[in-house]
Amino acid sequence: MAERNMEKKWFTISVYSENNVGLLNRISGIFLKRHINIESLNVSKSEIENVSKFTIVVYTTPEWVHNIVGQIEKQIEVIKAFSHSDEETIYQESALFKIASSLLFDERNIQNIIKESNAQIVTVSRDFFVLSKSGRRSEIEEMYEQLKPFGIMQFVRSGRIAVSKAEMQISKLIKEFNQ
Repeated sequence: MAERNMEKKWFTISVYSENNVGLLNRISGIFLKRHINIESLNVSKSEIENVSKFTIVVYTTPEWVHNIVGQIEKQIEVIKAFSHSDEETIYQESALFKIASSLLFDERNIQNIIKESNAQIVTVSRDFFVLSKSGRRSEIEEMYEQLKPFGIMQFVRSGRIAVSKAEMQISKLIKEFNQ
């Protein structure tokens, strides 16, 4: 096999499925058997009524991602699964930062971080304020590192959400599936 195919890189796997109990367990089992860590997972409704979309991010080889997509598609509830490299997708994550309120007023640097990172203040209370930041993981990590010295009371980051740059023929498949 060509050496190039063995290089690991980031892949986003999109899985369109019926929303059935237990499917997430079976999908995660496919990764577990291959010792591939799921870096990010998001499940939501999709553009198609009554169809869920799993967005799974993994760091692996093109060969492994191809095999995984094939295994996922063997699940009865799965309508179709796709994999895309980072270059083939448009993606973002979101994060919330909870910070002590006193810093918002006393630390000029906090105001600069908020402005420069295009973060939004979601709420302000007597004891804390909450910032929301959407963007690439690297942008969120950069903001985290900038805020860390001031003290982050709580932090949470979402899984990746993504759309492919190329058209996915899922709507056509759904029409065929329902006929």
